[in-house]
Amino acid sequence: MKDSVEPYVTPDGRTIGGVMMEMRNITLRFGGVEAIKDISFDIRQGEIRAIIGPNGAGKSSMLNVISGFYNPQEGEVWFRGEKRPPMKPYQVARQGVARTFQNIALFNGMSVLDNVMTGRLRHMKAGLWSQALWKGRAEREEVENREAVEKIIDFLEIQSIRKTPVGRLPYGLKKRVELARALAAGPELLLLDEPMAGMNVEEKEDMSRFILDVNDEFGTTIALIEHDMGVVMDLSDRVVVMDYGRKIGDGTPDEVRNNPDVIDAYLGVAHD
Repeated sequence: MKDSVEPYVTPDGRTIGGVMMEMRNITLRFGGVEAIKDISFDIRQGEIRAIIGPNGAGKSSMLNVISGFYNPQEGEVWFRGEKRPPMKPYQVARQGVARTFQNIALFNGMSVLDNVMTGRLRHMKAGLWSQALWKGRAEREEVENREAVEKIIDFLEIQSIRKTPVGRLPYGLKKRVELARALAAGPELLLLDEPMAGMNVEEKEDMSRFILDVNDEFGTTIALIEHDMGVVMDLSDRVVVMDYGRKIGDGTPDEVRNNPDVIDAYLGVAHD
């Protein structure tokens, strides 16, 4: 399936592909509360797309729509030029979408290696009997998946903690392990929910570098939610801004930075 829009060149000279995912007039309600109100935007192949806004703006709800945790009451999600029917998260994952979470969701009693290996589950096709005997297809899959995971561990520079139980790690390294697990799925689209939250300056610099490297070296399309505006403006090709469930801005970092509605929203108080 061809992308629905031709590639274009960003102001800084990067060539971005056509539309990978499109949100068309998305409205999401919880009872009588509209968390998302008639929002449309797209995510292009190969870009880093930021979703920003004050607390309570609906950003995580939008990420949950993209990943299949919520199905909107109104609007359509299009992926690779085709309308996506209502799906469960595991079905969306099979399409090549992976994510990290605002609150770390790792298995604390398992090693870093075993946590990252869980990201390969969608690539494991061998039957139960073959897995039990560890022969044939199961053996080949184990070797292939372990090689893929080891490459990611090397890429994210966590070799020294590969056998360490995750529960013993400091917060910043846990966030990096969660990124590794998401990358292990081999996603076309990677969703990052506040990847810098709770980090110190050095940890943010490391995570920013890894996000740029994932986008550049793996060619992975990234959509992220982040509150650190310095990080957002440095990393992103385009930014969509939400406030009270509405879209109030959409464009390049410079366009968004100079948008009066965006300036007003960020001068106000949190909506929570």
